[in-house]
Amino acid sequence: MTSHMQITLHNFIIGLLFFFLVSCGNNEQAQPEMEREDQTTLTVMSYNIQHGRGMDGEIDLERIAQVILDEGADIVALQEVDMGVERSGRIDIATELAELTGLEHYVFGKNIDHQGGDYGNATLSRFPITEYENVHFEQMSPEQRGILTTLIDVDGFSLLMMNTHLAHRSQDEPERVIFIEGARDEIIPRYQSDAIIFIGDFNDVPGSATHEAVKEYLTDVWEVVGDGDGFTIPPDNPNRRIDYIFYDDGLEPLNAWVPVTMASDHLPLVADFVLRN
Repeated sequence: MTSHMQITLHNFIIGLLFFFLVSCGNNEQAQPEMEREDQTTLTVMSYNIQHGRGMDGEIDLERIAQVILDEGADIVALQEVDMGVERSGRIDIATELAELTGLEHYVFGKNIDHQGGDYGNATLSRFPITEYENVHFEQMSPEQRGILTTLIDVDGFSLLMMNTHLAHRSQDEPERVIFIEGARDEIIPRYQSDAIIFIGDFNDVPGSATHEAVKEYLTDVWEVVGDGDGFTIPPDNPNRRIDYIFYDDGLEPLNAWVPVTMASDHLPLVADFVLRN
């Protein structure tokens, strides 16, 4: 074999090996992306809607619905929801928003009587709600609070969602902690689920006893994938982060954001998750 042919064969073999190694490397990089494409992505929103009343003082449920639609939410935890209450025209707000958004699976959890109707929280979902209950723990503040608990079937994946609106006064922190510990010790053990989300208006800031109590068993999505301060109140000049989405390791967070809207006295909080199958 001539020297020229030997060099050519050597170069060919080197080139073939290089192509093989690069191809393997690309396949290794592409594999997680292919796996992620096969996984279900879930968009979750927490929104204190102030019974549909915007910063202009007008009650406009179509405006609230448009916020939900614009963010592409699959599941929405709503706080300050009226049903048959005089101030909001005796409308069943949860039913109305379910119809306007197409999130046909929904439940309402009453916490108090108000102006001839009911007042509490609601959860709307694109996916079937298979179980639900509205849980009341010890009341230490003037208003009874609750945790609206739903088990949601997301394409065979079981999601336990707890939606709450906790007491707002600084002296109510012991009650807030009671509810948070109650969720951990009494609600979660009652359900078999693939993942957990604890969501809502917790009426306390990061670093507080309220916040730290939840972080003992769940993760604050904003601390992982949020960009910026995450302030949600007041909407025209946000300066506090009191609305949260907490989750467990059954979910992988992708991003979190706070849309700007004057449709309520809070800004909504939204997060995307991948379900860990």
